[in-house]
Amino acid sequence: MGSGQWHVEKRSTLRNDSFVKEYGSVPETGCLSIVVLGASGDLAKKKTFPALFNLYRQGFLNPDEVHIFGYARTKLSDEQLRDRIRGYLVDEKNAEALSKFLKLIKYVSGPYDSEDGFQRLDNAISEHEVSKNSSQGSSRRLFYLALPPSVYPFVCKMIKACCMNKSDLGGWTRIVVEKPFGKDLESAEQLSSQIGELFDESQIYRIDHYLGKELVQNMLVLRFANRFFLPLWNRDNIENVQIVFREDFGTEGRGGYFDEYGIIRDIIQNHLLQVLCLVAMEKPISLKPEHIRDEKVKVLQSVVPITDEEVVLGQYEGYRDDPTVPDDSNTPTFATTILRIHNERWEGVPFILKAGKALNSRKAEIRIQFKDVPGDIFRCQKQGRNEFVIRLQPSEAMYMKLTVKQPGLEMQTVQSELDLSYGQRYQGVSIPEAYERLILDTIKGDQQHFVRRDELKVAWEIFTPLLHRIDKGEVKSIPYKPGSRGPKEADQLLEKAGYLQTHGYIWIPPTL
Repeated sequence: MGSGQWHVEKRSTLRNDSFVKEYGSVPETGCLSIVVLGASGDLAKKKTFPALFNLYRQGFLNPDEVHIFGYARTKLSDEQLRDRIRGYLVDEKNAEALSKFLKLIKYVSGPYDSEDGFQRLDNAISEHEVSKNSSQGSSRRLFYLALPPSVYPFVCKMIKACCMNKSDLGGWTRIVVEKPFGKDLESAEQLSSQIGELFDESQIYRIDHYLGKELVQNMLVLRFANRFFLPLWNRDNIENVQIVFREDFGTEGRGGYFDEYGIIRDIIQNHLLQVLCLVAMEKPISLKPEHIRDEKVKVLQSVVPITDEEVVLGQYEGYRDDPTVPDDSNTPTFATTILRIHNERWEGVPFILKAGKALNSRKAEIRIQFKDVPGDIFRCQKQGRNEFVIRLQPSEAMYMKLTVKQPGLEMQTVQSELDLSYGQRYQGVSIPEAYERLILDTIKGDQQHFVRRDELKVAWEIFTPLLHRIDKGEVKSIPYKPGSRGPKEADQLLEKAGYLQTHGYIWIPPTL
């Protein structure tokens, strides 16, 4: 630039996902094509299409902009696919909305590893975009991979080769991938590398539906918007934290699939570990997705290696009766493991992750147990400690267990609760399904509730050594009876970790 002269440079019109992430949402123009790969499978029928229908009913998918494409190997007509999913989209109050939604769905069949089918898919998408008078490069393409991870690399290559949208005019291409993201650190990193060679991290949305649950999403608000929690949320006041997932049924015909993974890979390494991050993370400097995900990674990096002495595995009696399960299977259907976080806030506080099938109840919850009251003048510690419980499912609720005076003339104490039950407090308010929220986040370009690559890597680093020892038979699964609490050794481990069970108190969801 010469002396005394101004140089004016025309700014680029590029508007990519990183710009949106840094400076806020940019108004998006052009039509939206949502492609469900694996459209004839169970996940698509039971979760993906119902979520899209609910978004449509609530006005989040504009019929003048949106078209939905199903893709799978099964040879079907458009109408046959619509008939397959119709039963999962029942809306007796609004049959007209259902009919209009189904008309938005078009089907293309083809293999997952050949360009022929994906060229036909691209032609169908382009035809839709032209019909909406969308200028080239301004449309939006979302690919939802409702598929097993083994085909992700092939499918992503085909999308990259045949179906990408040019993004120089504000359009975008995003892909959603389902768990499991590998079986251990090596396979997860290999999968991440294969997809990462084709797409930028800002285009990849690794979905964990637990991050879409209403009360999981409430965690940051609870922790950082309520003053009375701030001084309590640390090792000085909290004795232990439990994150629990319980099912009252077994593998129900999917024993062969489940046996490849087990309860740790299926539930603990992803769902429960994500919840732990939100419970234990430090306050982010803002609500921008990258700031939140940075703090989650820091927590995971602070987790010390798991020792076998702080793990109990179980397998329910009858699990091996499934003909698809090997007779000598050691795959756990139950696991309790203790994670310890080496940082200033949580040093010495056990985080107990517990998940199991064929147990005596069905629930998922976070249970934060506080330390004993020093100088117990009421001698009521035997009744139990204060606990803050967040019930994720069913009957979404938050309640605080506390000791109060029992009504009457005598000074007797009893455990009761301060209760926020969503069904009672928010009557008539529909709590969205996790998949609805996460698909909408993908459309908006908000990656806050999705797993970043470095986060995924650290999560696998925590559990891979234990998983390899289990696979080698070095850590054995203990038999337990279906309909029980699981192996008694798990309760003994909790007691050893400092958890004090409350006897005689049962939380009862309030009636409307």
